[in-house]
Amino acid sequence: MNSKAIRKAFLDFFISKQHTIVDSAPMVVKNDPTLMFTNAGMNQFKDIFLGNQPAKSVRVADTQKCLRVSGKHNDLEEVGHDTYHHTMFEMLGNWSFDDYFKEDAINWAWEFLHEKMGIAADRMYATVFEGSPDDKLELDEEAKAMWLKHLPKEQVLHGNKKDNFWEMGDTGPCGPCSEIHVDLRDDDERAKKPGAELVNQDHPLVIEIWNLVFIQFNRKADGRLEELPAKHVDTGMGFERLCMVLQGKKSNYDTDVFQTVIAKLARLCGKKYGESEKADIAMRVIADHLRAIAFAIADGQLPSNNKAGYVIRRILRRAVRYGYTFLNFREAFIYQLVETLKENMGDAFPELSSQQVLIEKVIKEEEESFLRTLETGIRLLDEEMSQAKKTGTMEVSGKNAFELYDTFGFPLDLTELILRENGLTVNRAEFDSEMEKQKSRSRNAAAQETSDWVELKKIDEVEFLGYTTLEADIEIARYRKVKQKDKEFYHLVFDQTPFYGESGGQVGDTGYIEANGVKTSIIDTQKENNLIVHIAKELPADPTATFKAVVSNHKRKLTANNHTATHLLDQALREILGTHVEQKGSLVNADHLRFDFAHFQKVSKEELMQIQNRVNELIRQNFHQEEKQDVAFAEAQEMGAIALFGEKYGDHVRVIKFGDSVELCGGTHVPATGQIGQFIITSESAISAGVRRIEAITADKAEAFINKNMDELHEVRGLFNNTKNLKKSVEDLLDENAKLKKQLEAFEKQAAAGVKDELKKQVSSINGINVIAEKVALDSPQAIKDLAFQLKGEVDNLFLVLGAEIDGKPSLSIMIADKLVKEKGLNAGQIVREAAKEMKGGGGGQPFYATAGGKDVSGIDAAIAKAKSFVN
Repeated sequence: MNSKAIRKAFLDFFISKQHTIVDSAPMVVKNDPTLMFTNAGMNQFKDIFLGNQPAKSVRVADTQKCLRVSGKHNDLEEVGHDTYHHTMFEMLGNWSFDDYFKEDAINWAWEFLHEKMGIAADRMYATVFEGSPDDKLELDEEAKAMWLKHLPKEQVLHGNKKDNFWEMGDTGPCGPCSEIHVDLRDDDERAKKPGAELVNQDHPLVIEIWNLVFIQFNRKADGRLEELPAKHVDTGMGFERLCMVLQGKKSNYDTDVFQTVIAKLARLCGKKYGESEKADIAMRVIADHLRAIAFAIADGQLPSNNKAGYVIRRILRRAVRYGYTFLNFREAFIYQLVETLKENMGDAFPELSSQQVLIEKVIKEEEESFLRTLETGIRLLDEEMSQAKKTGTMEVSGKNAFELYDTFGFPLDLTELILRENGLTVNRAEFDSEMEKQKSRSRNAAAQETSDWVELKKIDEVEFLGYTTLEADIEIARYRKVKQKDKEFYHLVFDQTPFYGESGGQVGDTGYIEANGVKTSIIDTQKENNLIVHIAKELPADPTATFKAVVSNHKRKLTANNHTATHLLDQALREILGTHVEQKGSLVNADHLRFDFAHFQKVSKEELMQIQNRVNELIRQNFHQEEKQDVAFAEAQEMGAIALFGEKYGDHVRVIKFGDSVELCGGTHVPATGQIGQFIITSESAISAGVRRIEAITADKAEAFINKNMDELHEVRGLFNNTKNLKKSVEDLLDENAKLKKQLEAFEKQAAAGVKDELKKQVSSINGINVIAEKVALDSPQAIKDLAFQLKGEVDNLFLVLGAEIDGKPSLSIMIADKLVKEKGLNAGQIVREAAKEMKGGGGGQPFYATAGGKDVSGIDAAIAKAKSFVN
């Protein structure tokens, strides 16, 4: 079976077991402060496990895009070097939400792997939780009994807490798990040593392929376990490993999941896979990293220097370096593999097809950018390694490694990788110290301590009322204290709320809640997973009271203006630039809007004017909002509703329509477009390869902008006699100014020529050096510089110091002949810094020419004398 057939077989099997098949969540996580990337299949169901949201279906199955490159789950170093670790991988999974439990989960796993897929029973091993005295838990006898129906007792093994007890985090849902391992060794090896002795021993051919987690406990903040009222099943099977088993391979990379890409890569570099271990590792790394990069970009995460974007940039640069060093690529090449990846995985993940052009363009630009610095960085690292080997320390300075990271974009793991290949290490303590200095401010600002939730009222989900009202009677369902940067805040969750939680680019609402005549300000509203969290500086005196919640009407109205304007802008961009335009992000608040979109060239001045005019035309047509809630996703697509790539939509969605603009959107909008008033584009720029950004203002801000510009125009008009043709008057003034500037430059040259002749008469010889040290009457830095270079060309062995007063401030310039710099060690930059202290100033420059300024005009003579003293 090829990989496409294996994937289909899994999903079809669980359809036969009455499971609903759900789409993969985006690999890049939003609205969850604890995660940057989806690293397990259960992530999208986290709120169900936490009790924040009811399950829409009690049985579901899917294939989930996952990424593991940081934190607890970090497989980056093993990728390409072993047979089964990856950065991006697919996780096949089935879930039960308070429906079936251990018996069905185990029986169906056995049925699928053994009876449907034909994996030999004598190659399979199952582990069960052995218990934990610390948690007062016994051996999982129930799971063990289930497995003994299918496997002999020597193939049912006990596993410790590390391997066989799954926890979401330090607190929260958890439970024992049962892993399924497969022994892929040849028969003669199996005869020598039982597979049971190699389970969980990191043997490359005795591997775990499926983990069945039985969520039945809740870990409290004090470490205690309590039984959950609802028990769940959460399973995850490595798709790539399953393909390896079913295709009879000894490595994931030998399956068709990777071989199609590796074959294309081999053709590009002119090497044959299987002939060189180093080249093979490079091909495996690149084939793996390509998937992580392409899927991240398809999900809306562009490479950058921050957070998730930096992780993707690190992975890409790692792949580029492997290609550069081991496959001799000197030009961008990874982007050429995207087509092959799409052919292999595009059926299961259509975003690869729809986003292909953007993925290729972003990867190519990132490759070209890094290749420009890679050669320099590797050369510097080679020098560091050579020096370390000479001294015998076999350790490279952490400070220098940080410079490579900071200046040349070399991630530490890339530096460490190159060093390991040469038998060296980096001084991590030094590197970490340098990184700490750089990050301390931002880390301190972001650091926070969060207490457990205090639950006052049990709720299944928070009802959002804000589409129809800005006021409501509410109760606090739960709260917690958060300490950040020596300030305390409270997170409040209401049973229902009119406050909009920040999402979809729209900022959160502000306002207040009131009870017994006392108001508590709500300073922000955020979404955390599927909870709407209201942030307050203080906790109400009686949290159990019934409150009146009031949203700031003015701020909400201005924000709605800008949000609706983004929809109209999206429509105008598609009409004027083309239907290839796709939204890549937005920011909407009360002051302005920002809209990022895929487009592959700068938007011209004429196009921007067309776009602005079109949006204003749509505003004037005063389209009324047509809202449809709880629309089936398929029906919304038939209506032509635009969805944002990288967003996870449910089975039912909200559709917002203004005229021909139809979008899936959970944000707040104006009742009719006429309320927006005026739309003005304030800037257009590039933010990355193939992605442009437009910023704009509406309503009050647009009106203020127009009034300010009109006032300035009236003031300028008042400066001229000819007010009928202001443009011509300004052009005439600029022409006249240009003529006067040329005349002034001519006068300055004449003055400088006279000064030069006088200065040449003042040459004195000190220690065989021709010295000129004088104050000159020139009032242009450029004139002084020109004079200095002329004198350097006409006076041999020159040491020149020129002081001047320019616009009421002191200036000092030093020019030194190249011969004196080399032979005498004189340095103009160092000298000018010392001399400038006499003028209460500072400066710098090159060894042969440097300048300085200051605050004290009376110190010019002393500065000249101080500079001259260095000749001695």
